[in-house]
Amino acid sequence: MIKYLLKCNNKHEFESWFSESKEYEKLKKNFLIECIFCGSKNIEKSIMAPNIFVTKKIKEKRFNSKEFNKIKKDLTKIKKFVEKNFEFVGKNFPREIREIYYDSKKNKNIYGTATLKEKLELEEEGIELVTIPWRENKEN
Repeated sequence: MIKYLLKCNNKHEFESWFSESKEYEKLKKNFLIECIFCGSKNIEKSIMAPNIFVTKKIKEKRFNSKEFNKIKKDLTKIKKFVEKNFEFVGKNFPREIREIYYDSKKNKNIYGTATLKEKLELEEEGIELVTIPWRENKEN
């Protein structure tokens, strides 16, 4: 598996996993990769640092208030996009995502909740998931 940082022509960046680099090239050539934010199919790989395993304990990153507020704002944007463009299926998420995955005729965007055990079972079946830190509407 290989993870790429992708960027659309509207400058949205997102990550995606591929079984190998050739898979990315094939999907890109056939316009099967699209931006998760705007749907653009004009996608390029962006510069991405490789994963490096460090044996020393890494210090916890502390964010200043400006960085923290930007992260909160970005997470709020993502949440609004998901709520507008995806159907909330709640605790039925594992069942619903399996129906979509195994029935090629079904194609809809959903979001919901799953336990860690359910997430691991879905990943074992080859169903890729994205977990987004969800901000409550009442948070500042």
